[in-house]
Amino acid sequence: MKISNETKVGAIVVVAITLLILGFSFLKGKKLFSKSTTLYAVYENIQGLQNSNPIFINGMQVGTVYKITPSKDMREILVDFNITKDIQIPNNSIAIVKPNPLGTTNIEIKLGDANSFLKNKDTLITEANKGIFDDVLKKVDPVLYEVRKAISTLDTTIHNINSIIDPRAKNNIGDILQNVNTITASFIKTTAQLNALLSESSPLVKSMNNMNSITGNLASNNDKVSHIVTNLDKTTTNLSEIDLQKTMNNLNAAVGDLQKTMAKLSTNDGTLGKLINDPTLYQNLASTGNKLNLLIDDIRIHPKRYVSISVFGKKQKNEPIMVPVPDTLNSPYYIEKVNP
Repeated sequence: MKISNETKVGAIVVVAITLLILGFSFLKGKKLFSKSTTLYAVYENIQGLQNSNPIFINGMQVGTVYKITPSKDMREILVDFNITKDIQIPNNSIAIVKPNPLGTTNIEIKLGDANSFLKNKDTLITEANKGIFDDVLKKVDPVLYEVRKAISTLDTTIHNINSIIDPRAKNNIGDILQNVNTITASFIKTTAQLNALLSESSPLVKSMNNMNSITGNLASNNDKVSHIVTNLDKTTTNLSEIDLQKTMNNLNAAVGDLQKTMAKLSTNDGTLGKLINDPTLYQNLASTGNKLNLLIDDIRIHPKRYVSISVFGKKQKNEPIMVPVPDTLNSPYYIEKVNP
């Protein structure tokens, strides 16, 4: 059977396209005729990594980079790996991008010590690598390497803090700092006032000096105070030794006798009671006073009736005075009529 030229050309084109696709896939790092494992890793900086770049474990190439997909904000870059070797990778292994200024950037996987292993389409742990300069610096001067590492960590921390703090939080921090300044100014003012309060001319210091003087006087007169306290203790001891109950009993007996005496005085029993309560004595005294007044008035008015000394005259024979004569020089008599 004769094959036409058109058929030959078509077959050659199909074979060429197939070879082109297979070659392109091979160049992308995808193994054509064997089963491969796909793994993922996420980086912030891939440092020039490209498709088909090799992946090494302990210096041996185990796969290639298949695809690199950045996020829209370029903060994360997703890298697809094709692991062509039939190997087991612990799930705590770390994928590190290693740039090579003289060659091709590659990825090195540092194996972990976990007992479980990564499966198809799992994601590897990543770690940023600073490049060959850091490796050389770490070998030449480990101290300087650690210092640079610490500075880098600090710079990353500050960058993260700045990215976390929004403008409102920054304003709040500004307000806090302003409040701290205000508090500091108030504290300085308070310190100045406290210094003025503790100066030698302040009333507080004078009061403290007076208090020290008083305590000093008390200390110097400690013996006298002790003597006074001793005497007070003796006095209280003597008071405690007094038979107070016996004294109270005697006082109660005296009060009882006084009450009995007062009760007798309020009655006609006894001489004193009769003297206080019986009006006979008063009436007799009043009657005697009246008679004495009449006698004195009669002697004053008719002296010749009682004393008769006369050479030429004769004895008066007037009637005796029956009512006292009013006293014009002094107050008049107050005579109470007494029943006989």
